[in-house]
Amino acid sequence: MSRLVIISNRLPVTIQKEEGDLIYHPSAGGLATGLNSLDDSWEKIWIGWPGQEINEAWEREAVRRDLAKDGLYPVFLSKEDISLYYEGFSNKAIWPHFHYFTQYTTYRDKYWDAYKSVNRAFAEAVIPLIRDDDLVWVHDYQLMLLPAMIRKAFPGVSMGFFLHIPFPSYEVFRILPWRKQILEGVLGADQIGFHTFGYMRHFLSAVYRICGYEHHFGMLTVGNRLVNADVFPMGIDYDKYAHPEVEPQEGNGPLKIRELAQKQKLVISIDRLDYSKGIPQRLKAFARFLTNHPGYQGKVTLVMIVVPSRANVSQYKALKEEIDNLVGKINGKYASFDWAPVHYFYRSLDFSELITLYQEADIALITPLRDGMNLVAKEYVASKEESKKGVLILSEMAGASNELTEALIVNPQDRQDIADALLKALEMDPGEQRSRLISMQNKIQKNDVRHWAATFIKEQKKLMESQKAKIARRLSSEDKSALAEAYHSAQSRLLILDYDGTLMPFDKDPQAVVPDEPLLRILEHLRSQEGTKLVISSGRDRTTLQDWLGHLGVDMAAEHGVWVKRNGKWNNNTGLSVSWKEKIRQVLENMVERTPGSFIEEKDYSIAWHYRAIDKALGEKRVREFRDVLLYLTANDDLQVLEGNKVVEIKNAGVNKGKAALNWVGEKNWDFIMAIGDDHTDEDTFKALPEEAYTIKVGLEKSVARYNMLSVEEVRAFLNGLQ
Repeated sequence: MSRLVIISNRLPVTIQKEEGDLIYHPSAGGLATGLNSLDDSWEKIWIGWPGQEINEAWEREAVRRDLAKDGLYPVFLSKEDISLYYEGFSNKAIWPHFHYFTQYTTYRDKYWDAYKSVNRAFAEAVIPLIRDDDLVWVHDYQLMLLPAMIRKAFPGVSMGFFLHIPFPSYEVFRILPWRKQILEGVLGADQIGFHTFGYMRHFLSAVYRICGYEHHFGMLTVGNRLVNADVFPMGIDYDKYAHPEVEPQEGNGPLKIRELAQKQKLVISIDRLDYSKGIPQRLKAFARFLTNHPGYQGKVTLVMIVVPSRANVSQYKALKEEIDNLVGKINGKYASFDWAPVHYFYRSLDFSELITLYQEADIALITPLRDGMNLVAKEYVASKEESKKGVLILSEMAGASNELTEALIVNPQDRQDIADALLKALEMDPGEQRSRLISMQNKIQKNDVRHWAATFIKEQKKLMESQKAKIARRLSSEDKSALAEAYHSAQSRLLILDYDGTLMPFDKDPQAVVPDEPLLRILEHLRSQEGTKLVISSGRDRTTLQDWLGHLGVDMAAEHGVWVKRNGKWNNNTGLSVSWKEKIRQVLENMVERTPGSFIEEKDYSIAWHYRAIDKALGEKRVREFRDVLLYLTANDDLQVLEGNKVVEIKNAGVNKGKAALNWVGEKNWDFIMAIGDDHTDEDTFKALPEEAYTIKVGLEKSVARYNMLSVEEVRAFLNGLQ
């Protein structure tokens, strides 16, 4: 049976000490619900902190024994760990920074050291438990270094990571001193999940700019692995809120809520105490509503629940004081003897109170300044399954706004926008309320927390199979040995090698890829072997290739086959025109003027615009701008517009590396033919060669080549071994 290894900061149970005894309290969180709902084909184990400092050896052993019965494995943390790693780096650096409150970000090396240390402690706890065929799933911002640590111990294990909070824009993220280490840690996973496309887009932008990995529709090649970034919006346990199992008269709270709802319209606000929730802004907007629409005074009440959180942190203390003062001012200004505009509760609610409040509320006012998802919005909508009455006002900064588009979407900083939405909600007719709720309920019910967990795992399994397929195409040690044996046993050999990205790594500076001594030695050795014809096939101009490699006496194809050097003599395709270059050059010079850092490379029979040294997105924008112009200008000249790796090249149509390769393929009946290349221009070479030829693609992109190698280093090592 396949195993799912779940790793999160907290276990789905909390341990408390009561009169010397260890008491275990299960957690009813959404994550536990979703993961426990996965089908029985998965054996699940869960690793995390049990919520209590446990130092005595006998107590730790007792906890391990008790939790192991349920597939739970504890990571024991000290009070100092919690102070520095959790309350410190996680919640004083990552939390404010990822929620765009950079003024609260704390940059302390001791916090970062503790974060690394605790992530290492998690790795040391989980690594002995992992098997090669496990699927590992790491959760959230407290453990962003963990995937890379596990990857180092288990290079082939399938691993996912899910971030439950926003990922900030690159311009915000780049401020963190530890930005690269964090990204490299997360990239240890094969699949990286986010609540929204915006968060995913920000992550991929940061990865490209900081780590240099480009993506193709969210798929990155990191070393020898494919890494997929994707969107998996988290849901709720729909039935728990749509069909709650509570006693009708459970407690006094529900009764009081119902009595209040009979007297006036209820607007509810439920949040944990946090500066990201926008509670002061919400109160000020409600006050503006009462001022602008005095007819609703005495008829509308805001029931505001603020759940205590991090009360010992200075920002949270100040926030609590601000909320207290605002509530006092609003009630002092607007209240009457029989009505208070704000009913404020600084505590959590039990489930019966919460569900009653949801069911009775006419409006849910949920306006965080930034929120990864916000499940309260979804819970409120689900609670209206029976009544189909109620309006959701939702911040556009909450991840849930991407799904709940039928809510009244507001800017949480715009008091007038919120006040207008309150008026619209109060005056909305029942038919429109019903229509909006049904549409949102259908989405929430379909995409519940069980669907979220199952979809992530399903996509992770698909990626795992894709990885296996890619690995199957890679040249293994056995394949390389067999290929080398075929090479040495052949009497006549043809080797066709691309240059940039194959023999030398791609670089922003085009002059940084001048062949080094190790490469020249490899090529000299291959050329000197009896019966071997070595061909360098490149998009570079012939002058450059001649300067760099001419002394080796190898055959070459330059400008994608426009020029061919055979037996020491350069020849070009007859009938090629260059009269078109002047009008193309004018367009490209305009691009260079508008795009500092880009440059033009002019060859004998082609011209190219390079944007390798500028922002990729800007370069691609420029390409989109002038692509149609180029196609128009080249339509009647038998030219081809070729888009490569951060380069656009215009050349004569009908000339390519494949046709150039035929110059050598037709020389004789070769016993052994091998071609190695890294980009789509080399696909023409692969297609032109006989079926029995050994064709090798550098990288993991799709290719007609028979095999893959991963890097320039691997190509060099392989060629060096052909001695």
